Amino acid sequence: MKFAVIGGTGLNSAGHQAVPHSQSTGVDVISGQGLEEAVAGADVVVNLTNSPTFDDASPAFFQTSMDNLLAASGKAGVGHFVILSIVGVDQVPALDYYRAKVLQEEVLKAGPVPYSIVRATQFMEFMDATLSWTADGDTVRLPHTPLQPIAAADVAAIVAEVAAGAPLNGVLNIAGPDVYPLDELGRLTLAAKSDGRSVVADDTAGMFAAVNGDVLVARSGARIAPTHYTEWLS
Repeated sequence: MKFAVIGGTGLNSAGHQAVPHSQSTGVDVISGQGLEEAVAGADVVVNLTNSPTFDDASPAFFQTSMDNLLAASGKAGVGHFVILSIVGVDQVPALDYYRAKVLQEEVLKAGPVPYSIVRATQFMEFMDATLSWTADGDTVRLPHTPLQPIAAADVAAIVAEVAAGAPLNGVLNIAGPDVYPLDELGRLTLAAKSDGRSVVADDTAGMFAAVNGDVLVARSGARIAPTHYTEWLS
């Protein structure tokens, strides 16, 4: 099988041909430049593009990029279209970016190509950025929001597996094996890096303060990836 991977690299295709495409290879999902050539002959399109901002401009990005990609994919006879989304994304309406990802899912469901949506919990690799949002001197403020972090390598492996299979025409939730309050994740991360800053629990701090309860934690039926956060840190 041939995968056209839009906006991502390093997808383990398990013997299939995975061809990455991005702006650096002449493919622009907003203008449509290079899209028809990128998906020509592809059995599966894996769309890993992301909005350049997390604000109220992000819905327009996902609407336009999905319209262009689906039009090109339908014309090329692509049989399976895969996107990566977020566990609980439809439960956090206060965040512009989460509303934009819900829009992306809705556009895909209404489109002409059989599809799969892989919803992942927060990537382990995003913790450094999360810590930077509310850092102030020797203190980092983080809410007690429960998260279930997953390693990016595990996400890539599962997305590749889904892409190689029959379209789900539905959603697969995937998550790491452990649930932590975000402030505890912050403490584990700083300790592993021998970073002397302290974490203060503050349920008004940062993006995840907009999350109510444990909506970003995977429910029963989710696919649980093998990598533990403490293993990944080490």
